[in-house]
Amino acid sequence: MERLLELYRSWVGLTPVLTERLAGAGSNRVYYRLTGRNASETAVGVVGTSVDENRAFIALSRHFSAMHLPVPRVLAVSGDELCYLQDDLGSTSLFDALSNGRQKGGIYDAHERELLHQAIRLLPHVQVEGAVGLDFSVCYPQPSFDETGVMFDLNYFKYCFLKPSGVDFHELHLEADFRRLAQDLTTDEAAFFLYRDFQSRNVMLVNKGADGVNDVRPYLIDFQGGRRGSLYYDLASFLWQASARYDDSLRNELVDAYLDELAKIKSDVPSPNEFKERLRLYVFFRTIQVLGAYGYRGYFERKPHFLNSIPAAIGNLRELLGHGVAQTYPHLCSVLQSLVDGIPAENAAERKPSSLTVRVFSFSYKKGIPEDETGNGGGYVFDCRSTHNPGRYEPYKNLTGLDAPVIRFLEEDGEILAFLESVYQLADTHVERYIERGFTSLMFAFGCTGGQHRSVYSAQHLAEHLHKKYGIEVILCHREQQVVSHFPRVAPPSVGDGTAERK
Repeated sequence: MERLLELYRSWVGLTPVLTERLAGAGSNRVYYRLTGRNASETAVGVVGTSVDENRAFIALSRHFSAMHLPVPRVLAVSGDELCYLQDDLGSTSLFDALSNGRQKGGIYDAHERELLHQAIRLLPHVQVEGAVGLDFSVCYPQPSFDETGVMFDLNYFKYCFLKPSGVDFHELHLEADFRRLAQDLTTDEAAFFLYRDFQSRNVMLVNKGADGVNDVRPYLIDFQGGRRGSLYYDLASFLWQASARYDDSLRNELVDAYLDELAKIKSDVPSPNEFKERLRLYVFFRTIQVLGAYGYRGYFERKPHFLNSIPAAIGNLRELLGHGVAQTYPHLCSVLQSLVDGIPAENAAERKPSSLTVRVFSFSYKKGIPEDETGNGGGYVFDCRSTHNPGRYEPYKNLTGLDAPVIRFLEEDGEILAFLESVYQLADTHVERYIERGFTSLMFAFGCTGGQHRSVYSAQHLAEHLHKKYGIEVILCHREQQVVSHFPRVAPPSVGDGTAERK
């Protein structure tokens, strides 16, 4: 941190007015917002552990900036290249802006759809124009998307997801299909910048308007894993993100928008039918790749967010297996079909909803524990005060656990996720037994110092988790905010559904 402050002082000539640790990314880099006396002296400081990874981001940022692509500029770099400063693009990502549509099960309004169109039309410019004059040797950890990289991802899936699932497979036959798929994926023209991690969390929304004018534009971050590759991978990654729940109509609309924009900067564009047919192969691969990552983060690291994301990815896989890939990769598809069949899609209409009502509260210990109005006295009170408190930091003091910056702080910190993992296990067991025995009332309450951040986040997530998983009636009360939400009783979702992916 001291090296970062020294770098800031060498850039501005003064010490920052405020230093705030930000939510991190998937790597070991640590981010800080260094606030100066005005916007021109405010930056995001990055402390990394890999010089090569830092060099990749710095080189790519400088190249894209020179090509007038919307990315954060690198403002200063330390002598050892382990620290650097970049533009502060604010705190609102496309993922944050689409939260209402996700919560509605993938029903996105006109404004959200327009944001998606802006992001998807930006992609071909990064892929095509960003590759012009780019020295791909700076890319980390490899300069191009090749068979070796594809085989690594496929074997990652095999060892981290397939083997833990218990599904039988023939090693040699599976390996043969893996190699055939790797060869098929690497026959496309590979003269473009493959972003690798093009997703809504890595698209920041920045208001470039002046004097109160609203002019929100997408900016791109976390492209340091990019490399030379084809056009299809990033589109598959974005549109088939497991948690996004884009329906086929919206996907087709966005693919058409992408092709329309691509045709403006590239002369030889495939027909929409040809492009979509080829894209399907990358969606197939990307889904397998994602399951490998979810398997490692979920089965081995026991992170509930990734475990809860598996059903949506399996749903994508279930749809893909019906689109003609079985003949090309027969053993792989047979194994995947067995995997899908192991998570049956039950007919929700044939299952009766439970009569159980769960009441979930958030509260401040200063004002006492909520009373059980039902008179049953059954349930739990959880103390959230052992977890990191965002209320200690000025930027979060006037926000609650329902606001995106607080959510991002808590989830990137991770303590609240480990806390809730244990809560979910306890709550699920109790709810299932109450449903089995026909009980009608159960209560959960989460307390913290002010009843504003940690308890609100925890209560909201448990309420959503229980309603989505069991279809039971849930009444959620954030007592100190005087906010009450009602989740009506519905037929329970398919077995295996969990909370929506947040990270």
